Order: sequence, then structure tokens, then C-alpha cells
Amino acid sequence: MATILNQFKTVTAVLTTSNQNLYTPTTGYTGIILMAQVTNVTSSASTASVSYYDGTSYTSLIQGFSIPGNDSTAATTGKLVIPQGKSLWAQAGANTTMHITLSILETFNA
Repeated sequence: MATILNQFKTVTAVLTTSNQNLYTPTTGYTGIILMAQVTNVTSSASTASVSYYDGTSYTSLIQGFSIPGNDSTAATTGKLVIPQGKSLWAQAGANTTMHITLSILETFNA
């Protein structure tokens, strides 16, 4: 069977106050985050944090970022490469106030 060189994926999640792993590339692939949108689904402002995890430490992309009610923000302003074994994590300031959508291109590590 032929190896798929590139595949597009969409990941969605409802964020909680616990930091959660949203995306880790499939074994043998590198992920490229094309878009990461965080949406506040309530009528009141709330906060969100999104981080890159390299296996040892977290690097914040947005940290405690306040998003007005019924509004959204881009957690990335460009593409973000997630190598195999690394991951993207996120959490909200209050449970179920934030939804996140990731658009990802996975490319085979030749």
C-alpha cells in the first residue's frame, strides 16, 4: 500500500480549565498548523491559553488571552510546525466557555 504523503485534518475541542493535548502528529508525520481559532461561545468575556509542547517545556502562543463574549481570536498568526513527538495544548479560564478549531496539514517524514 502506498504511503500518504500529505493529509489534511481538522481537530475541534471544547476547552476546560485543565490543560489538554489537542494535537500530536501521527507517527511518521510532521504536522503544520494552518489555522487555530479559539471562540468564546458565551456572552461574557473569558480567557484562553494555547501552548506548544516540545516534550520538556511549554511555550505559550497565547496566555490568559481575554476573548469578548461571542467573539473569537486566532491563536496563531502564521503556520506552526509540530514535529513528530511534539504537541499543541490548550485550556480555558472557565469550563466549556471556549471552543477551538485547528486546520492541520500532515506531511510524511521521508
